[in-house]
Amino acid sequence: MKNKAVLYIHGKGGSANESEAYKPLFDDCDVAGLDYKTFTPWETGKEIYEEAVKLKEKYESIILIANSIGALFSMYAGIDNIIDEAFFISPIVDMEKLITGMMYRERVTEEELQRKGKIKTASGEELSYEYLCYVRERPVKWNVKTHIACGSLDTLTDVGAMTVFAEKHNADLSVMENGEHWFHTEKQMEFLFEWIKNKKNKA
Repeated sequence: MKNKAVLYIHGKGGSANESEAYKPLFDDCDVAGLDYKTFTPWETGKEIYEEAVKLKEKYESIILIANSIGALFSMYAGIDNIIDEAFFISPIVDMEKLITGMMYRERVTEEELQRKGKIKTASGEELSYEYLCYVRERPVKWNVKTHIACGSLDTLTDVGAMTVFAEKHNADLSVMENGEHWFHTEKQMEFLFEWIKNKKNKA
């Protein structure tokens, strides 16, 4: 039995099946993805915590790979003392800024959102006052050896925000020129896999 595991946390619209792509990169580990059932930092964070605890009972070392909002949920999971290393792909690192930006574009005031609680936007997204208050009142705390990869054309979290996050949390940041938030093209996936290989080899 292998003594190391990789836990993959997908982003919005993704699935645990995406973890299959990382198995060849971690042939010395058992690789598993989590199909979480909730979509808030406090609920999904709990799901991730419970999964990490279960893995820790079986494995000596756990590596986290988290994509987009999956990285945000992971940072709210309280797993700093459970995992040994993290690879974040296009992580959402400032959810308050993302929410308030969406509110601005949709012309929704904070007073209106507070009054209604939840507002469905024209784009189909749902704004939640509870969600906004949660991330505003609980700044991310993360104390894990972390590697971050993102694209220079990321429209959800700009490189500047990720740079600030990386410096604050002593993480290293790799930026793919003309890369997008969603790494999906052949060229983007090639960059991603080479990035993981390089960071692994330097561990």
